[in-house]
Amino acid sequence: MVMAIGGETRRAHAAMTMVQLFAGGSHVITKLALNFGVSQLVFCVYRDVLGLIILAPIAYFREKRTRPPMTRRLLLSFFFLGLIGIFGNQLLFLFGLGYTTPTYAAAVQPSIPVFTFIFATIMGTETVNLLRVEGQVKVGGTFVCVCGAIFMVMFRGPVVFGYSQNDLSIHNEISARSQPEPAGWLLSTFIGLGFDTWHLGVLCLLGNCMCMAAFLAIQAPVLARYPASLSVTAFSYFFGVIFLVSTAFVMNNESTDWSLTKSEFWAVLYAGTISSALNYGLLTWSNKILGPSLVALYNPLQPAAAAFLSRIFLGSPIYMGSIVGGFMIISGLYLVTWATHREKQQVILGGRHARASESPLIGHIFAGTPTTLPKIVD
Repeated sequence: MVMAIGGETRRAHAAMTMVQLFAGGSHVITKLALNFGVSQLVFCVYRDVLGLIILAPIAYFREKRTRPPMTRRLLLSFFFLGLIGIFGNQLLFLFGLGYTTPTYAAAVQPSIPVFTFIFATIMGTETVNLLRVEGQVKVGGTFVCVCGAIFMVMFRGPVVFGYSQNDLSIHNEISARSQPEPAGWLLSTFIGLGFDTWHLGVLCLLGNCMCMAAFLAIQAPVLARYPASLSVTAFSYFFGVIFLVSTAFVMNNESTDWSLTKSEFWAVLYAGTISSALNYGLLTWSNKILGPSLVALYNPLQPAAAAFLSRIFLGSPIYMGSIVGGFMIISGLYLVTWATHREKQQVILGGRHARASESPLIGHIFAGTPTTLPKIVD
């Protein structure tokens, strides 16, 4: 039993590493192929529709016998997962990117593990005892991981590998004109409250991070009640695609907005199959094994993966800041993983028993359990 749990945990860690590598690859391929000729919102629609087309039949046939019966509460949970994790997450990022810069957008992303940690603790899917070494190491490892990601974004330093003249960073500065504009009434409302477009962009980016964190935190108790991870992902995408398609048709009513070049088609194909279907499937399965906080901690690995793959395929240089920041991220992940392993060992050996009576009410709402919620200890 112990060996089986350990093997599953190792596979989940490997899966999350692959998720970030694939996400970094998506960043590189999108930069190469799209050149932002297609509307980014339309691009999201295409990739998510393709992801749903792939996920839905696989989930149906693979989990046909193991899938629990559907209830109204589960359906409502899937609705919220699609609303915040697929629709809100992507749309707020696009709006935020349009009103700020990619550099600032990247600097905000490391807040996802922090928000996830807070939400998961509130919902009872994460347990932290600051009086124990494991709890202190968890918090410290999270802090080191987030600092490493911020360090990568804010500090470059000298070039270690490659040549600075090959740097393609100029292509990262995406023009706000290529991003979809929010609805006029929304923009005018915020301007009337004293916000300018930059502050609106900052709010959208913070909302994007909070949506992703809430997606992971809410998904954990849902998986405790509905352990068919592929079906959870497919149902979430179903509702998310409905929201995205509706919004895209309202904001992109020209037929030319929906046309794709050959390079854009291949970028959509990669994003739909890898970034959407495969990545979100692995993310949901890993969330069931590791818990939301540890899964979110892998998010800062994405810029490191993008820098590594950009060096291989684009010839971009690797700076000292990327190496030091990457080392800090890996160190933080190791600390949290060590603390999690120690806690799981104590649970298996009977050294610590979860008190079900302390499970928060919020967790019950999304798990659909009338009395207790199984804690996911990560």
